[in-house]
Amino acid sequence: MNRSAGPWWRAFTKHHWFVFTAASLAWFFDCLDSQLFNLARDAAMDDLIGDKGRAMILAPYTTSVFLIGWAVGGLIFGSLGDRYGRARILTITVLLYSGFTGLSAFSTSFLDFCIYRFLTGCGVGGVFGLAVALVADTVPGHTRAPALGMLQSLATWGNILAGLIGMGIAMLAARHLLPFGLKPWQAIFLVGALPAFLCVFLLKRLPEPEKWCRARDAGRLSGVQAGSYGVLLGRAPWARHAWLGLVLCSAGIIGYWGIGNFHPRIVGSIVADHLAASGVGPERLASEQAFWRSVGLLLQNVGGFLGMMTFTWLAEAWGRRPALALSLLLSFLTTLLVFHSLRDFGQIYWMLPLMGFGQLSVFAVYAIYLPEIFPTSLRSTGISFCYNGGRILAATAPFTLSRITAHIGGDIEGFRTAGMWVSLVLLIGILVLPFLPETKDRPLPE
Repeated sequence: MNRSAGPWWRAFTKHHWFVFTAASLAWFFDCLDSQLFNLARDAAMDDLIGDKGRAMILAPYTTSVFLIGWAVGGLIFGSLGDRYGRARILTITVLLYSGFTGLSAFSTSFLDFCIYRFLTGCGVGGVFGLAVALVADTVPGHTRAPALGMLQSLATWGNILAGLIGMGIAMLAARHLLPFGLKPWQAIFLVGALPAFLCVFLLKRLPEPEKWCRARDAGRLSGVQAGSYGVLLGRAPWARHAWLGLVLCSAGIIGYWGIGNFHPRIVGSIVADHLAASGVGPERLASEQAFWRSVGLLLQNVGGFLGMMTFTWLAEAWGRRPALALSLLLSFLTTLLVFHSLRDFGQIYWMLPLMGFGQLSVFAVYAIYLPEIFPTSLRSTGISFCYNGGRILAATAPFTLSRITAHIGGDIEGFRTAGMWVSLVLLIGILVLPFLPETKDRPLPE
């Protein structure tokens, strides 16, 4: 079936739809889980540490721990997916992140909270490379780019659902309707654990892609180990693709996870100033801040969905490298806009969607581009190395953000300034693009 025969999804059989749906749900709940953490993090730290000033300094460290777990899990499970099967290992990763998300609700200290977040991150980190490789190896070639762009865009719907969940829990908390004496941050983690756990029953029925099975059998005959980091990093051109892809992905991931996902702190300060003049009490103020942080997340991801859909089309029309360059530039400019200029309550409604459009658009192109620069036997390993290895570098961003903030003065203005400086890393991703191949209209390497 060629491109002119109709929309890409009409080429899908029932088998293609089953694989695409299962992989998309795993990624959807993965992103839901991650964003629920962003919503619950600051309140959890305030409660577990008890000192708001110290909690502001330590909260970014929990994100660093989560990102390190994400990177470690991604590197391990990506390799295991090439060796033992994408579907099998994907099921394990979803079980891991759903279980430890639930346990996070029962944290009693900063230390055990960090342990749970690290282990959650290990599961979360394995999903992207496995889900993308699974879909890339299964669907018809001409549907691959739009299908992967759509899979990645579902991240925004997981994030939007997280925002709606956060809003709902905040409203229940304001009316003292949370059961069992749960605090809002505890309820958020418990709600986040359930849907991902239910997804496991669908994943267990997933077959392995025929393309992967053929590559496994060929590897056994030739003695080449699938999922080998020695092969990935020791043979041209895969080593060059891996290292440059790592830099490329690190830029976007730092921009989003290391900087952009801290916008709830700015929103919280604006809401606090907005309500202070109205004489709102501390108890209602906390619930209002939780509500508006969730609204901010929702607005960011509505813009993000539009950005992902737009740049999926641009990657198909213009090529992968031009789309990546433009999306990274937009991510930088919109991040500067929010951290520098988001000052008034009404600006929340348009600045956060704009930042989401810029920051999240780059991830749609990552999902399309990364499987196109690695062979079948190294596909989930290579994707995970670039995407999740980038999180090791991204884990330094919240730490850097926290240190710069503390050095400047520890207040919200210091935080804004720190975010603007760290956002410069987004431009580094553009610099490596001339040294990577353009893969538009090319088949997957075998």
